[in-house]
Amino acid sequence: MFLRRAVIAFGGSAFAVFAAVGKSGDDSGFLCPPIIPGRWDWNWDCREPMSLINLKHLEGCTEKEQVQLFQEPKSWVFRSQSRRQNVARISAARHGASRLRLSASRDKLMHQNSCSGYGREQASLTGQRLALLASEGNNFSCIIYSSLTRSTETADIISKNLPGIKMCSSSLLHEGPPIRPVPAESKWIPELSYFKDGPRIEAAFRKYIHRADPEQTKDSYEIIVCHDNVIRYFVCRALQLPPEAWLRMSLYHGSITKLVIKPDGDVSLKMLGDAGFMPPRKLTGA
Repeated sequence: MFLRRAVIAFGGSAFAVFAAVGKSGDDSGFLCPPIIPGRWDWNWDCREPMSLINLKHLEGCTEKEQVQLFQEPKSWVFRSQSRRQNVARISAARHGASRLRLSASRDKLMHQNSCSGYGREQASLTGQRLALLASEGNNFSCIIYSSLTRSTETADIISKNLPGIKMCSSSLLHEGPPIRPVPAESKWIPELSYFKDGPRIEAAFRKYIHRADPEQTKDSYEIIVCHDNVIRYFVCRALQLPPEAWLRMSLYHGSITKLVIKPDGDVSLKMLGDAGFMPPRKLTGA
């Protein structure tokens, strides 16, 4: 009788474990809108002009009056659409190679890692490259950077090549696993890591990756200095690719990835992990 109960108990536990594993895999993309193959969501950043208009204001208007609202320059409907004429250009740079420090805490290790001598040289080359792009019309207005040490140091070095540029740190851009990748990575990562870091990285995407604001009077050029997991996830989300594909690409330390977002919500990837400005001996991290 005892043996029978033990078998039943073990069987129930095993079923619960396998069910949990199956559920984990099925729910891996719960943070993001579903990706529909062959279709583009023009309101992916929830900033499509018509989505910001209270259509109840059009109730009771004749068809002719509605057309006039969309064509009359002084009308609120016309202004809400016509003001979006500028392009958002975002250059995301990965931090320079870091110096590993042994620590009992993974979180402390992530925060304490500073750039190695190699990493500082890479950051300097990245800064020179961005300065060259700035001289050719890319009028960078700010550097938004992860507040982890290696990204902060990289941003500081880059800023020396762009005098007067605005600096802004963000804890949302910290490194972490954004979503369980497919295919799975070789080393095991507990579900808790995705549970904690995934929403934060998704929040960073929603805050920093979107079309230009209506108030902008010209195209925007921003630099984001952060980590390869974050950048790869941003690329997948911006291009409306399955977000779990982020691990299928690699980025060199100090490399530059460029996204261009048009007023209508169209997104183009102009550069992915560009490091051609570095000597081959300086390439690490991919």
